[in-house]
Amino acid sequence: MEVLKLIGVLVVILGFAFKRDTIATVVIAGVVTGLVAGMTPMEILEVLGNSFITQRTATLFVLTLPIIGISERYGLKEKAVDFIGSIKGATTGKVLSIYQSIRAAAAAFSVRLGGHPQFVRPLVNPMAQAAAVAKYGEVDSKTVDKIKGAAAASENYGNFFAQNAFMGASGTLLIVSTMVEQGYAEVTALNIAMWSIPVLVISVVLGIAKNYLLDRKLAATLGGKKKE
Repeated sequence: MEVLKLIGVLVVILGFAFKRDTIATVVIAGVVTGLVAGMTPMEILEVLGNSFITQRTATLFVLTLPIIGISERYGLKEKAVDFIGSIKGATTGKVLSIYQSIRAAAAAFSVRLGGHPQFVRPLVNPMAQAAAVAKYGEVDSKTVDKIKGAAAASENYGNFFAQNAFMGASGTLLIVSTMVEQGYAEVTALNIAMWSIPVLVISVVLGIAKNYLLDRKLAATLGGKKKE
């Protein structure tokens, strides 16, 4: 019966596999897990409510959803597409490389500039797709999914590999405390930040190379549909 409580993981896997709404999938997984664990609907709601109140980060995340929804409703995506369409020479890879570079620089100074719900979904992904449409015309669903994945990757790479370059970042402090506990008392936040800078630079360079290869692949697969 204990294994049955992992049914929430199966719900998440199936939801993602069938491309259902992400937030709805996660909520349903949580509710199903609670019911299987013997919790009443009121107990499940109580847990969700307490988490909402006590976790400030989660609360701020939820507050962004209606804001992004309203912005999209009144043409945020369309404006992003128009902006990219007006730039000559813009490509999907260039858009993503610029975003990853900006995201990495912001993370290095602990400026919370990005995020999947705040930037990637409403802005970066539409602009990346718009660059492909402007260059090649309409793109197929497989290519759209590939661009979505690349846009998400640019956020992940830019954030993950750059955040420890800031001495006050939680990840940096965690590394320092762990190293000190293991007997490496000479390790400081400055040491970790300095050694993280080469990782930051390498990740941006590799990201740019990866996006360049993406442009090459798009040219190879969609070149025949290029707009006149």
